[in-house]
Amino acid sequence: MKNDENSVNLSRRDFFKELGMIGGGGALLSAFPWLQSCSADDKAQIAKEKVRIGFIGTGSRGQYHLNNLKTIPYADVVALCDNYPPHLKEASALYPKAKTYDDYRKLLEDKDVQAVMIATPLYEHAHITIDALHAGKHTFCEKSMAMTCQGCLDMYNVFKESGKVMFIGQQRLYDPKYIKAMEMVHAGLLGEINSIRAYWFRNNDWRRPVPSPDLERKINWRLYKDYSCGLVTELATHQLQVGNWALKMLPEKVAGMGDIVYWKDGREVYDSINLIYHYPNGVKMTYESMIANKFYGLEEEIMGSKGTMEPEKGKYYFEDAEPAPGIMQLINQIEHGIFDNVSFAGPSWVPETASVNKGHLIMDNVTTISGQSSVGAAGDGSVELVTAFCEAAITGKPAPDLVEEAYYSSVLGLLGLQAIDEGRVITFPDEYKIPYLNFA
Repeated sequence: MKNDENSVNLSRRDFFKELGMIGGGGALLSAFPWLQSCSADDKAQIAKEKVRIGFIGTGSRGQYHLNNLKTIPYADVVALCDNYPPHLKEASALYPKAKTYDDYRKLLEDKDVQAVMIATPLYEHAHITIDALHAGKHTFCEKSMAMTCQGCLDMYNVFKESGKVMFIGQQRLYDPKYIKAMEMVHAGLLGEINSIRAYWFRNNDWRRPVPSPDLERKINWRLYKDYSCGLVTELATHQLQVGNWALKMLPEKVAGMGDIVYWKDGREVYDSINLIYHYPNGVKMTYESMIANKFYGLEEEIMGSKGTMEPEKGKYYFEDAEPAPGIMQLINQIEHGIFDNVSFAGPSWVPETASVNKGHLIMDNVTTISGQSSVGAAGDGSVELVTAFCEAAITGKPAPDLVEEAYYSSVLGLLGLQAIDEGRVITFPDEYKIPYLNFA
């Protein structure tokens, strides 16, 4: 094993296999109930089944999922839909037997389609998802849920009334290193969490080649306010969910600023944002994103009185002393001995010299990503997420708590954008709160 700042391949199949093992899966399924489709009972039920999928939105992210679906034994893509012919043609080359449509409503009328996956631009997420649920289809929709808080709430309400499965593309919920990290955080390894700092930096203009000027807004939809909310929905929602997950709490208010600092090319969405989320216990989560410098990449730094967690890097660091023996025993039980050979940082380490603290790996092997890709990266939890959707669509069992996690991350991003646009502190409106027992 290479125990250094860079990662080596993670045996992800072994991790999810252990969910179904006696003594291995119970604690995880209790703490993270959306993983239930990974249990041995559900795996046995779907072993010889396939779900017939209609795929709506076959652009870059859509084709990323379509390629991954080829590796999932439970998936059968039977229909494809896109109103941009070049993308539909590329997707059809991947699945030549699939029927093709240029109108998603026609696909939803297809009786052969049991479930749909939606990877369209943001402005189409809410109405296509709602139509799909009304059509009786199990539905996967990429994050974020909608362009407005009301749109998110409408999606959630229709889902709850439908009796169907709905997944939202929050892949960190299925990323083994994040799951392990949250086990450790919730078991008290870091002590009391007192601050979270999250950021995502890239250095690119977000533009894609346009074959004709009249297609500018169709292809570069992320840059225009009629179709996109910019960084808060394209990037921030992933990391806001991590903050809530760590604290098991919902922030009560948010303030922020945003500007077009560098890419002054006619775009309408901010290329630089800063947000501060305030939780009821006084903890703040800061969020920063820009797309004109990539040096620091992306991370969520979860800071406690005894240590710091960096789940994207797959590492954690102690402040200056070993944790109490009782905590270590608990962690050892949860982690099935992964700490047996770990040499913990001792009191000789000086907090001010953080550069010399190399930390400890969350898992024996860790896969990290740079965050530069706008499409997706191997090892980010996406394959596990889509696999779980296929399995849930076969069993008909929604993934508990998954939609609620995605809902709150979407709404918090949108409230952050409102705080920026209006130049004021926004308190979380009561009308957009939904039942979720995981939040205090």
